[in-house]
Amino acid sequence: VIFAVVLIFMTGLVLDGGRTLVAYRESRNVADAAARAGAQAIDEEAIRSHSPQLLDPGLAHTRACAILAHSEFTCGIDADVFTGADSVTVTVHTDVDMWLLTGVTSSFDVEGSACVAIGITGLEPSAQC
Repeated sequence: VIFAVVLIFMTGLVLDGGRTLVAYRESRNVADAAARAGAQAIDEEAIRSHSPQLLDPGLAHTRACAILAHSEFTCGIDADVFTGADSVTVTVHTDVDMWLLTGVTSSFDVEGSACVAIGITGLEPSAQC
């Protein structure tokens, strides 16, 4: 009887833990893609005037949210996009429902985040996440 309980608990750890790791990886991948898309919104006027590379914050936010719209996440609801002059940070939240470990918790909150900074040459301490 004890062996059966331990076996079910271990199976729950493997299944629910595996699902949690997959959800983390997927949320991190979506956050990476959205941050990279947002970081491509470089202000063209700044480049043409030979100014330091800067992002267009509105366009960066729009591009990041467009990538999130193609996934299961919604910008402003379960995903947050923060844009600065030289960086884009995306944070994604999701809940993983437990299948076998419902006695421990019914769901587990998973967060994936990514930050992309532009213009890093090693001389600019401001271009960092």
